[in-house]
Amino acid sequence: MRPTFGSLNNNSRPSFLTRRGFLSGVAAAALTTRLTAQGIPKRIVSTAPSITEALFALGLGDQVVGVSRFCNFPASVLKLPKVGTYLAPDAEAIARLVPDLVVLQRISSELADRLRALRISFIEVPHGTLNDVYTGINLIAKAAGVPDRGIALNDRIQHELATLQIKAKGLPSPRVLAIVNRRPGLLADLTAVGPDNYLQQLLAIAGGTNVLAKPGLPMYPRISLETVLRDDPDVILDLSSQQESEAERQAARVQVLALWSQQSQLRAVRKGRIVVGISNALLVPGPRAPEAARLLFDYMHATNNKGRAG
Repeated sequence: MRPTFGSLNNNSRPSFLTRRGFLSGVAAAALTTRLTAQGIPKRIVSTAPSITEALFALGLGDQVVGVSRFCNFPASVLKLPKVGTYLAPDAEAIARLVPDLVVLQRISSELADRLRALRISFIEVPHGTLNDVYTGINLIAKAAGVPDRGIALNDRIQHELATLQIKAKGLPSPRVLAIVNRRPGLLADLTAVGPDNYLQQLLAIAGGTNVLAKPGLPMYPRISLETVLRDDPDVILDLSSQQESEAERQAARVQVLALWSQQSQLRAVRKGRIVVGISNALLVPGPRAPEAARLLFDYMHATNNKGRAG
């Protein structure tokens, strides 16, 4: 079951809408009980950018002693030890940091067994949708012994998104195609934003109509350039830069725009509505959701986005 925006308001509370979210909540409750006796965790390891951003947004940054190799926000995490990726956390690197809490986005039975053998407490948080962001923040806040901070942070995020959604309702809704991956240097092997995922939900809040938010499509469908030509969207958002830093993505922006400019039959190209998204706030589902939604709002509702990057 996926979240709907009809329940997006300042008084709502995140809920466990998926079995995985529910089970993660049970695990977090059990862990919180143990930590009450053992003391609040002082050394926390994050294994994904969204987790790291949530920890810092919750005021727990000073307790973070290790992060994934792709974590780069806030800037202070760049100097922290790296413990692999969310797909393949390095149990040995984690153990060397002597954490009392590890937050995972994906867990394998092998990793779970190793962490248990090392007597390292851990929780898993869900990811993929906006509701998962809220659930993850609550789980992390509870496990870290600061549940009120989780409630306050989620309230702020929801309030800011609801305010933007109201603003967008008074504006036209452009037809949008958002590309999140492609073959480097080519408009081929395109992966786009489909239905029922974090970016689709932010697009809807910001007032856009995703041309690929169709029943039956996967969350992130693979499409061809022919599909782009057929759907002929009003705005094309290219969020597919392969570079790891925003500075590198900014440098590659000219090449990305040049690629799309060759497709002059597209409405978005003719009207200068090709947007190159370079901010990793767009790529990391987490507490910067309002910032990402505002960027999408600006991209879609600007009178002329030609050459725009953000």
